[in-house]
Amino acid sequence: MPRTRGRAPTGGRAGALSREVIVDAAVALLDEHGERGLTFRLLAKQLNTGPGALYWHMTNKDELVALAADQVLGHAFAAVPRPEEGGGLRALAIAVFDALDRHPWAASHVTAPATLANALRLLDRIGTLVARTGLPAGRHFAVATAISYYITGVSAQIITPRAALDAATSRDAYLAQTAESWAELDPADYPFLARSTTDLREHDDRDQFITGLDLLLDGLNATADPPPPA
Repeated sequence: MPRTRGRAPTGGRAGALSREVIVDAAVALLDEHGERGLTFRLLAKQLNTGPGALYWHMTNKDELVALAADQVLGHAFAAVPRPEEGGGLRALAIAVFDALDRHPWAASHVTAPATLANALRLLDRIGTLVARTGLPAGRHFAVATAISYYITGVSAQIITPRAALDAATSRDAYLAQTAESWAELDPADYPFLARSTTDLREHDDRDQFITGLDLLLDGLNATADPPPPA
């Protein structure tokens, strides 16, 4: 992300900080206060420095939140075994969903196509795993990006609305309100939604994500040729 540095703050404090230290602190504050509650003033207080020292390392809040979300993504797949160690697409995808679920503010900031360091590493690992399925090489890019978009995009679709709820509205209350609005629909026009209100109230977000993931991976496995012997 391009930026232009300003004058270094006096007192040498900029040298005592680093982007990594700032991003670590930002993740903790975002977990506690959410994106709206994060300010450079609050972050500077947390790090016992001045806002000017932060601006030496970060252009603005948007850059900081993007880097914080990318750090969450990196931590998510760092614990998953690498392809050569037996790590697979399913485990990788679930690890990313679980990490974003723990840090819901981050879900909407993992963008596609990938540009930041860990998003790039995630896409590369997905592509490496797709290439090992025996799928024709000409299909690797389309399939790898489709899986990447599913992992990050569906996670965001499921998790982001929860992050936007205020403290007075729980997930259960939000789903109950939505189910009530579905129940008022005309069954002749919306036959599926009218009979799905209980499922909406009671569904598990993680199970919903994994259901779609397994359909996607089953389709991949059905169309890929067995890989050649090692």
